[in-house]
Amino acid sequence: MSEMHKFLFEGLPVRGMLVRLTEGWQEVLKRRREAGDEFPEPVRRLMGEMAAAGVLMQSNISFNGAIVLQVFGDGPVKLAVAEVQSDLAFRVTAKVVGDVPDDAQLEALVNVKGGGRCSITLDPQGRVPGQQPYQGVVALHGDQREPLQKLSEVLEHYMLQSEQLDTKLIVAADDNIAAGLLIQRLPVEGSRNLGTASNEDEIGINEGYNRIAHLAATLTSEELLTLDADTVLRRLFWEEDVRRFEPAMPRFACTCSRDRVSDMLRNLGQEEVDSIIEEQSKVEVGCDFCGRQYVFDPIDAGELFVPARDQPPGSTSLN
Repeated sequence: MSEMHKFLFEGLPVRGMLVRLTEGWQEVLKRRREAGDEFPEPVRRLMGEMAAAGVLMQSNISFNGAIVLQVFGDGPVKLAVAEVQSDLAFRVTAKVVGDVPDDAQLEALVNVKGGGRCSITLDPQGRVPGQQPYQGVVALHGDQREPLQKLSEVLEHYMLQSEQLDTKLIVAADDNIAAGLLIQRLPVEGSRNLGTASNEDEIGINEGYNRIAHLAATLTSEELLTLDADTVLRRLFWEEDVRRFEPAMPRFACTCSRDRVSDMLRNLGQEEVDSIIEEQSKVEVGCDFCGRQYVFDPIDAGELFVPARDQPPGSTSLN
């Protein structure tokens, strides 16, 4: 069962989250296989890490809308996307062009010539016309311009730049589970805000966060993927006073629909759609996230460009 655990360290401005995606992550890979789109193992691993990281980031800020995590660049993985809704429903996909080395890490996947980027988009629910989503973009290198080799390092760098909050992130994935651990230093409230905290307070806060982050960094990928949440937290923080909250249940869900595909085809234009019908006798659109196929025969396609009040009874084929 997929689980998302939140916890706080009593007496310290430090919070943590641990996510384990099981059935939902396996469903993602199953649907891609059924659609005839088996991703290479390094790409599957990257997708799983992004799904886990996206769920952690959504849980971290509790955003009323979708968080969209994208990695794109100049390697064989042209684009990888993870989207997480406010109820922790997630979906993830990738576009691969060319061969992927068996042992490829992040640099070999998307940052071969240094052109890789990572973007995080916050798309509010019920966005009004003209309202733009917030997007932040960072390059896949650190402050000293050295290439970052792990997705976790990229996101740590992003959160430090965008939120000015120290963060430790560990993510891992295989074909059975995608998991992640996030530790973050919280903003200090009241008289202990930045600029007003005493040196002694600041030293104590830093030492507390650094200790927790160091303990988190000892967690291996194998442990993260094989141990249950209770065991992980007990092994890492057995000397700490940890307050845990009721776990949430992330799940795979795709937001694609026939109406959305219809809108996309209308934006494409009648001339283009008619040319596809003439060439293929139908328009078939597959969802990159879930593999679902939407089929429009000539009658369906024609109805796309007829006002609803003038439409005759037509076909609604869906495969």
